[in-house]
Amino acid sequence: MIYLDHAATTMQKPPQVAEAVAKALCSMGNAGRGTHEATLDASRIIFDTRKKLAELFHVKNPRQIAFTANSTESLNLAIKGVLRTGDHVITTELEHNSVLRPLYEMEKQGVELTILKSDQKGRIVLQDFEREIRGNTKLIVCTHGSNLTGNLMDIAEVGEIAARHQILFCVDASQTAGVFPIDVQAMQIDLLCFTGHKSLLGPQGTGGLYVREGVVVRPLKTGGSGVLTYSREHPPQMPTALEAGTLNGHGLAGLHAAVSYLLETGIDEIRKREQFLMRRFYAGVCDIPGIRIYGDFEPEERCPIVSLNLGTEDSSEVSDLLYQEYGIATRPGAHCAPLMHQALGTVEQGAVRFSFSHYTTEEEVDTAVAALKELAAEM
Repeated sequence: MIYLDHAATTMQKPPQVAEAVAKALCSMGNAGRGTHEATLDASRIIFDTRKKLAELFHVKNPRQIAFTANSTESLNLAIKGVLRTGDHVITTELEHNSVLRPLYEMEKQGVELTILKSDQKGRIVLQDFEREIRGNTKLIVCTHGSNLTGNLMDIAEVGEIAARHQILFCVDASQTAGVFPIDVQAMQIDLLCFTGHKSLLGPQGTGGLYVREGVVVRPLKTGGSGVLTYSREHPPQMPTALEAGTLNGHGLAGLHAAVSYLLETGIDEIRKREQFLMRRFYAGVCDIPGIRIYGDFEPEERCPIVSLNLGTEDSSEVSDLLYQEYGIATRPGAHCAPLMHQALGTVEQGAVRFSFSHYTTEEEVDTAVAALKELAAEM
């Protein structure tokens, strides 16, 4: 199988990730729930994972990173944990349902919602963020990179706008954490939501939320924490405040190995390789008759994603043919990005998404190009 669905989950991981999970399954206790060696080892590996992520994202205090199951949980925590009735929030048409659905829930509870429109290439005019700010604007939340078009958002500029108006800034880094530089200090990010199973190269069931010191996020859940057992209230200190219950220690051991690999290899080298592969694929398919490609390919850097359609063929049919006849795995359909599909005019057809990893080979890219040429000729 030629796996070109890395924007959903990076299937190919560094071998040390699987080794770390297997070792943890046989040796890890429950972090923070005792003083014997198994539980102390779990506490050490989990805290060291925070430290490595803090290094990757330029976080001053690792304790400001709370672990979650994925970006969806992180975004629900961030959005529902800071907004209250009467607040105003700004987001964009680029967003995944992990952003949109929590916002729609909050809108029903009296939060005012503004969604910035994109153009036909899926681009946002950044000045629109500032134009939509009101006296009660509490939060700007946006993606760093679209999971459908691959377009990047200039989050440093958005962060500057938010900071100038003293508005909280939340970034969905699902598609960029682990491959694009993220500096929460320089980019003035208050809340950073990320998942472990995409470009961070970790196991599914891992993710996190960075919260700037001084920002209070109401927890979604309370319960056991291993400390302050006799208090009726959940401990307010980070990261315990947002980590009720037993963490996915086995998965975090794998994430520890994955982030170690990223720091040692260098995300700049990984990004350079993925950009090359994405551009090679784009160059091979952009002139195929009947192929329609979505997104803006003029910027030097973008997510390693190419979404396209073949004539008027349903995206699911094309994706099935790619897999059944050529063994190429892609992602068709709506990609949990309904407003982006509306903006692109692809609600009925969907789109076929090709997404690349630095583990992808040039031969695999060329095979995918050749397959599309054959399908285009047949259809």
